[in-house]
Amino acid sequence: MRASRLTAVLVHGLEGSSDSRYMRGIAARAWTMGMNVVRMNMRNCGGSDALTPTLYHSGLSADVGAVVEYFARKFNLERVALVGYSMGGNLVLKLAGEWGCRHPLVAVATVCPAIDLAAGADALHEPANRIYEIHFLRGLMRRFRRKAELFPARYQVAGIGPVRSIREFDDKIVAPHCGFRDADDYYYRAASARVIDRIAIPTLVLCAQDDPFIRLFPETRARLLANSHITFVETRHGGHCAFLSRDAGDEIHWAEAAVVRYLQAVSSEASPTQTAGD
Repeated sequence: MRASRLTAVLVHGLEGSSDSRYMRGIAARAWTMGMNVVRMNMRNCGGSDALTPTLYHSGLSADVGAVVEYFARKFNLERVALVGYSMGGNLVLKLAGEWGCRHPLVAVATVCPAIDLAAGADALHEPANRIYEIHFLRGLMRRFRRKAELFPARYQVAGIGPVRSIREFDDKIVAPHCGFRDADDYYYRAASARVIDRIAIPTLVLCAQDDPFIRLFPETRARLLANSHITFVETRHGGHCAFLSRDAGDEIHWAEAAVVRYLQAVSSEASPTQTAGD
């Protein structure tokens, strides 16, 4: 029974974890609808700093793929869907583009995915968004100092100098420690925007026009709209991963309900025999 049910692998956003409120909310909803649910922690998140000497970043789509493959082997899963929020949305879209049609992946759904990383990083530094940037920077620097305590031979806080923006953090810390030339090289190579035209399974991209810091380049928007496998939904309101409905009760979390309804609809159309040979 477990093997034949749709399995939703959920991936959180920047400085979130498997225990973030939105992760628990959509997990409960998917579980109630009869899905298997895996709430994934990106490396270092959710109290896992000591498990690996490496840092996490927006390009580690292979980590998501490893989670899918592990649970698919362990439980003989026939159908897996990926759900990603913000940074996690970039990761699952990037994996979908890299994998194309690969069993057992049958669907993807994202909420406010950070598809164009450079645009998002620069938007965070705008005066109106500095409160968000400061929040993220405090968490990231606290995590980096923790990594330096755990792995002093690999990381040194001294000498980095002031880090006043996400772009500076990516340029001074992510790039040199994760194999990128600089922040621009990281943003280019890690962005799902490069591979969204190769996505070949049903995919939902849910965005809001009033999202304060998720921005799409015109060419990226055009590629999203040109891919017939992608359902691109852009609402007037929703902010960043909020999408609160006027409906009372559990339905107030509109994005969670929309994602689960989408996965139910598209996954029912994909049988194991249809995907196994792809």
